[in-house]
Amino acid sequence: MFVLLPPSETKRSGGVFMPLALDSLAFPALTERRRVLAGALSALAADQDATVRALKLGRTQLAEIDRNAALMSSPTTPVIDRYTGVLYDALDAQTLTPAARAFAGRHLLVHSALLGPVGGLDLVPAYRLSHDSRLPGLGLKKHWAADVSAVLEAAPGLLLDLRSEGYVSLGPAAAHPDRWFLRVVTESSDGHIRALNHFNKKAKGVLTRALLHTGQDFDTVDGLLDWAPTAGLTLRPGVAGELQLVVDGHL
Repeated sequence: MFVLLPPSETKRSGGVFMPLALDSLAFPALTERRRVLAGALSALAADQDATVRALKLGRTQLAEIDRNAALMSSPTTPVIDRYTGVLYDALDAQTLTPAARAFAGRHLLVHSALLGPVGGLDLVPAYRLSHDSRLPGLGLKKHWAADVSAVLEAAPGLLLDLRSEGYVSLGPAAAHPDRWFLRVVTESSDGHIRALNHFNKKAKGVLTRALLHTGQDFDTVDGLLDWAPTAGLTLRPGVAGELQLVVDGHL
């Protein structure tokens, strides 16, 4: 089983490990794609105005340019410790047990706009690049989609896709009985179903943390659905290829 998360635009600075080693990351078939994009992003940082336009940066975000300039030389930290924001605050990686972190290393993936899908404990630097960034002469969808879809298709077992629509566009998971997209919804007393925006991130973090702590490598979606109530979660099939995580709209 793999759980596939979106990244976050916000990231912790610093790190304690050696600089980025592209050939050490999960899915080595993506190494050359990663190398091309990392080179383009770090080179772009030499032009502040162009970087601001490409990354849609505000006046208070110019430090992100320095991060990108040092992309290949700055220290790294595990993926689950690098990202911050609502989803990752709920995941709260720093308080995971050693067993849960080890499980994350084997079963958790995060889809980076810069590096494609990476493992939960892969070592990455701080950087700034989003799914909708517009690098001169390099479209992210064209750069990533075919190769990312290929590695996701080849990944063995169940894949629970928690990505946002923007990151799905950088590598859709092909329709397959073991590929499930998660949609966070709330249900009113009259049975009306509504998708959530802000609260969906927290719900995904809570679900991911519960999966890491349970440490079960589910073979089938039925096993996942049977487990959910034991973790206090309401998880059910939605339309074809989708699961619904039902939460309180005021989570």
